[in-house]
This record gives sequence, structure tokens and C-alpha cells, in this order.
Amino acid sequence: MRPFRPREMPRPRGLRPETVTDLLQIVKSVLAAGFAWWLAAEVLHSTMPFLAPWVALLTVYPTVFESFRRGAQSTVASWLGVALSFVVGAALGTSVWTLAIALLVALALARIRWIREEGIAIATTVIFVLGAGSAGDVGLLTDRILEVALGALVGIVVNLLLIPPLRDRQAARYVDSVNRRMGEVLISMADEFRTSWETDRAQEWLEETESMSSDLASAWSTVRTAHESRRANPRNRLRSQRSPEDGAVPPEDRSGYEQILARIDEGVSHLRHMARTLREASGAERPWDQKFREEWADLVGDTGQSVADPDADVAPILDRIDALADALTGREGLRSTSWPLYGSLLTSLRHIVVVVDDVATAREAREAGRSRTGAEE
Repeated sequence: MRPFRPREMPRPRGLRPETVTDLLQIVKSVLAAGFAWWLAAEVLHSTMPFLAPWVALLTVYPTVFESFRRGAQSTVASWLGVALSFVVGAALGTSVWTLAIALLVALALARIRWIREEGIAIATTVIFVLGAGSAGDVGLLTDRILEVALGALVGIVVNLLLIPPLRDRQAARYVDSVNRRMGEVLISMADEFRTSWETDRAQEWLEETESMSSDLASAWSTVRTAHESRRANPRNRLRSQRSPEDGAVPPEDRSGYEQILARIDEGVSHLRHMARTLREASGAERPWDQKFREEWADLVGDTGQSVADPDADVAPILDRIDALADALTGREGLRSTSWPLYGSLLTSLRHIVVVVDDVATAREAREAGRSRTGAEE
């Protein structure tokens, strides 16, 4: 028998949304740093113009909300570094030992909880300022503070104005991918179960479900980023003001990714249980009821098609599961020891069908990502 291999998703034309986002972040970082350097050198006439572009780079994050949050931390941390450099430079002068003392204090301050993510900026600012030999100059202290604020402001403005990313399509891509892989496993199960299967094949299905669970961690991260990317994002506000005829989807209709992934996680868990049940059953010396074998295989195959296509109507599958269970109840010649196995397989399949129905009900959240063009990412 040929080994199970999930079919790959067709590659979309053009660049992937996440690739476009990464390239855009590179461009925005370069623009922010360059513009901050120009303002510091030409407008402020700074003797240390590198502070502004450095803080600008620290501020350009993948989402607007993160730029505001981390930008504020970078600014405060850099200001603390400037102030610490001034105090140490004015009191002790500039030397290797005073630099060591300043770094010791800076690294301790970097542990402050509300700036810990950017706390290392305190130490790096100390190195910059003390290394320039102007730490004790009162006149230059104000310049350093202005340069830091300028860099943070430029980084935030650039990230705010130059196509701030919305990650809806990336989240939708993960949802579609996991659904498709579940469908592939179910279809493979149906094809194999109609004839026979080996323990190795059941083990492949089990390993595939474990791989799905691993990928769900990345999916959750992307979904959280997609949710954060809409916060403080002017594109999200403009989109919410567009009429439905323009193809816009209100933000509240796109808030169901978390619920969708939670349901898919449950579906993968039930699929793994079903694969494990078949793996254990493959090594047992027991005959299968032919009616159960044929009808259950048809149900699994149809469910696989429904998972890959959330628009499919799954209600008839639930009815067919119940009909199969009723038909087997009290059937002559059916071993009593077979019921735990058949019941487990039917129950797992029923749970998966219910998950498919829930995901299809939340189709607006999925179509919100699909309806976007590549430029919107």
C-alpha cells in the first residue's frame, strides 16, 4: 500500500501575505531610521544623531499597538539610560570603572516589570552616551532626551501611516490549512477502512494528528497577532466605516478566530482518539461487521469532504450516524465485545461532525481573511 501523504495546499499566486508583511516591515524600519537620523542631524543639529534612528528601529513593530506599547517602553528606558549616564558622568567622570558601575545599575533597572521587555535599552544608552564622552554636559542632556523622543515618535508615525498590517488573511490561512489536513486524514481513513489497513498506516494517521496539534500553537500565535493588529490601527477604523457593498466585514464578525481554533483543537483531539482506536484495533484478532465497516467508511469519507469544505451541510451525516447506531442495536450475530469499539468510533466521528458544523457557522471569520487582497496585508 502506498503511504499516506496529505495533499499540499495549492500555492497562491504572488507573494504570501506574511512575506509581504515582513518586506514591508523592513522598508518601514529603514525609512523610520533614515528619517530620524536626518531630523536629528539637520533639524536638531545633534552631535549624536545615532540615538534617534536607534530608538526608531526599536519602535517599528509588526503591529501599531505594539509600536505604541514597546515604543513607550523604549523611550522611558532610553531616558533612564541618559539620566544615569549624566549622573555617573558628572559625579565620577568617564572611565572603564564608571562605565562598569553605570552598567551594573542599568541592568538592575532593566528588571523593572513595566519596562522589562525593552529594559536593555537602558544599558545600551549608557554605553552610547558615556562612550561619546558627553555624559556630564547639562546642555547635551536635553539634546539626548529630545533625540530619544524624536526617534520613538518617528517610528510610531511611520508604522501608523505606511500600511499598518492587518493579519486577518494569515489567521484565515491557518484555519483553512488545519481544516484541510483533518479532511485529508479522514478521507484516507475511509479509503483504507473499506478494504483493510495496517498498523503502520494507523500510526501515520496518529502522527499526522500530532503534527496538527503542533501547528495549532503557531496558529494561536498568528490569531493573537491578528487580533492585536486591529488595535489602534487606522485601517481597521476605515474598514469598519465602509458599507457591506464595499466588501468590508465589521470587526465584530472577525472576532471568532479564537473560538474557531478552540473547536478545531477539539476536533483534532477526537481525530487523534479515532486514529489511536483504529491502530489498536488493527492488531486485534476480531472480524468486523460488514455493514458497520461499509457505512462507517462512507460516513468518515463524507465527513472528510465536509471538513475541507465548511459550506457543506453536515446535518445528514449526524442523522446517518444515529441511523447506523440504531441499525446495529440488538442486531443478531453482532458480538457484544464489538460495541465498545464501534461505539468509540461512532462517538469520535459524531464529535468531529459537530466541530465541522460549528466551524461552518463561524464562516464569516474565515471569509474575512479570504476576501482581502494581498495589498491589504
